[in-house]
Amino acid sequence: MSLHAELHRHLGGSVVPRVLWRYFERHSPDLSRRFADYSDFEQFYTRSRNTLDEYLELHTLVESVQTFETLPYFIYRLIRGAYIFENLAYLELRYTPYLRTPDHWDQSKRIAGMAEIVEIVGKASQSHDYPIVTSQILCMHSRLPYEVNRAIVDLAAQMPDYVCAVDLAGGDGHYGARLEEFVSLYAYARSLGLKTTGHLYETSEGCYPDLLPYLQRIGHGIQIPLKYPELLREVAARGQCLEVCPTTYLKTGTLQDLRQLKVVFDRAFEAGVDIAICTDNAGLHNVRLPFEYETLLTLDILGFEELEACQRSAFRHAFAWPHGQPPASMLTAILQPSDVEVAPMVR
Repeated sequence: MSLHAELHRHLGGSVVPRVLWRYFERHSPDLSRRFADYSDFEQFYTRSRNTLDEYLELHTLVESVQTFETLPYFIYRLIRGAYIFENLAYLELRYTPYLRTPDHWDQSKRIAGMAEIVEIVGKASQSHDYPIVTSQILCMHSRLPYEVNRAIVDLAAQMPDYVCAVDLAGGDGHYGARLEEFVSLYAYARSLGLKTTGHLYETSEGCYPDLLPYLQRIGHGIQIPLKYPELLREVAARGQCLEVCPTTYLKTGTLQDLRQLKVVFDRAFEAGVDIAICTDNAGLHNVRLPFEYETLLTLDILGFEELEACQRSAFRHAFAWPHGQPPASMLTAILQPSDVEVAPMVR
């Protein structure tokens, strides 16, 4: 069995259409009645959008039903699917805990409730039936106030058993007016010993070099090799890894053809920059991780050797394992080239 590590998957975008539809039918019929039938819903849920902002609005649909009570329901099904259909050995789930607290609560109460959300997600992710190593990345958000984002960083530092890093989400085109604030938050996170990633250089509007020195991985980062290849030497020197999520760029209108990614991979590899292939929002896309690999191979964007390199990079740049770094024998077994084969996905 081929093993994969998934470094960039959003909790909100991870719910596959069928699971969400069944939840609506059983618990939120007012939402299901908005659609003629399941196929109508699936088409709405998975179709491409014109912009990243339009695409991100879909997260609010899922966030509204991911509550204290329902998170175990969704996470169990997520872990089950990841283990059975994707052969995941390792999974980092990222999300903004503040947005899973009731929106009718005041800000202070919602901040206080975030710790319970993190604990619920952590416990629900530890399935004995489907033994995937999991951890959480807590996302600051470009549309949340400084006080909330600072509280998210503090919470990440306070719950190392469940949380491996912090992120910044909400659309990279919205960082500009608050850039100094986000730089200070990342500097604060690093001062607490936290690991860091961030949605950056995904779109042409989200290119902020001031944030790069604070990141250990770069969420997406495709505009660096596409438009700013002179930065690749610095990225390589820092040992930063790009989290490339191919299908996302079609769904958000960022790219018109996946073959445009060939330049991204070629320039990154030439500069010595690692890439981890990820799904980002496997549920919204209805595309699982092995199919991302297979698509890149089918389109001649990468060959088998490059795919194996990306697969090994995902494990190498994984932020967290329980009880620290895994034994060398375990890591060697996972990363053994003869065992790292791309398993074509049956659709």
